[in-house]
Amino acid sequence: MERVVALKACAETVRRHDANRYLSALFAPADRRPLLFALYAFNYEIARVGEVAHEPMIGAIRLEWWREVAEGARDGLPRTHSAAIGLAELFARCAVPLDLFEALVSAREQDAASESFATLEALEAYADATSGGLMRIAARVLGAGDTLDRHARTLGIAYALAGLARAIPFHAMRGKLSLPLDMVRAEGLSREDVFAGRGRDGLKRVIAALAERAREYLAAARALPKAGRGLPALLPAATTRGYLKLLTRPDFDPFVTLGETPLPHRQLAIFGAALRGRV
Repeated sequence: MERVVALKACAETVRRHDANRYLSALFAPADRRPLLFALYAFNYEIARVGEVAHEPMIGAIRLEWWREVAEGARDGLPRTHSAAIGLAELFARCAVPLDLFEALVSAREQDAASESFATLEALEAYADATSGGLMRIAARVLGAGDTLDRHARTLGIAYALAGLARAIPFHAMRGKLSLPLDMVRAEGLSREDVFAGRGRDGLKRVIAALAERAREYLAAARALPKAGRGLPALLPAATTRGYLKLLTRPDFDPFVTLGETPLPHRQLAIFGAALRGRV
């Protein structure tokens, strides 16, 4: 697969499956956009491992394959996959340490595991490693180095908390609870209750607490300096407030409500953040 075709395929993957990051990448300089699309296509592939691998061992094998993909791309020997070829272009043009990619892959091992997050702290660590880790790499692609690492942590966690709360029905169908187990038990609920669609009011209180935590991280990010050239790496998080508003509506049903806000609303949120120069 030639480079140009692979990069176009990466962009199409992101456009179809990760609209928020696709829209955000459009605010990057033209020569950086294909590299961000390659990064986000790689992230899409490793994020979906937990969705398609029904056994932890299978998931581990697939993630190891992607770990080797990143290593081969760094060495200029990409495998025949559009995301792999796109990563090779990224490594050739950007000074991004391989260990950031390895950390991103390792964090996804949780997706294929059957265990739940024991505490809020464990959930936030996962959110930082996945969503925040991706923002840290994107900032380096944009030439910001490590100057936005604090921004990436706060905004990455906020964005991921909203995303995990929105995905409760999807995860429950897979027998997966992506909420802090201690908070769920504090409401007198179990994993099995959530999977069976029981305990709606208690679950709404857990979601409300996560939403408030996400708002605290958004507020902390507002206190940081403007992101400058690395802003497009953070722009996906501009959609978080809309998600939190949806999640905390009185009529929100965590078992049946589609936890997505309309695309035009997300477009406006990202555009507004780009104009302001901060999320």
